[in-house]
Amino acid sequence: MKTLAEFTKTTLIGGVLVILPIYIAVLLLAKTIKGMLALLAPVTAQVPAGLQFRQIIAIVLLIAVCFVVGLVVRTGPGLRAKNAFERVVLEKLPGYTFLRGLAKRLTGRGDEHTLQPALVAFDDALVPALIVEELENGSYTILVPSAPTPMAGNIYIVSRERVHPVDMPFAKAIGVFSKWGTGAGEFLRAMPAPTPAPMPASTADAGR
Repeated sequence: MKTLAEFTKTTLIGGVLVILPIYIAVLLLAKTIKGMLALLAPVTAQVPAGLQFRQIIAIVLLIAVCFVVGLVVRTGPGLRAKNAFERVVLEKLPGYTFLRGLAKRLTGRGDEHTLQPALVAFDDALVPALIVEELENGSYTILVPSAPTPMAGNIYIVSRERVHPVDMPFAKAIGVFSKWGTGAGEFLRAMPAPTPAPMPASTADAGR
């Protein structure tokens, strides 16, 4: 009976740990879309149609607004205004800089050294991580994302020799974290092979 109860408990907890992050992600996405649609409600209210059609119109308008804003920031004055707004307002919001870098990497527009996947040596373990930045003394600030939500995690400052950048797509690295470490072998396969130490001159001469 105790074994059955323990099995039921662990199975239930395992299911919750899978479903809960998905539910939270869907909930946040739905709330974001709902908030954006509310901003466009005064415009869509002028459309003499049903609620569902108005929502479609709102989504189309939202896409159009995003496109127009994208065009504006491609101009010199628009880009300067965007950079000033980010510097004065957005960069003071917790997590904005990280989310901006994450979005750029996922869309292939970010610097390849921003949030670069890496393996970090902790004692006898290699831990998959993301390089946040290189410090003036040569050390690295790294983020070890949580699973299955790579948007959160722990920050460490570690010495350069413990950090091994890996050559793998950023989206694939994020997928490893979001799938509870499944596919982590990709990190090992992308890790550069260690450079063999040069042979001492006396040893090299003895082999001739």
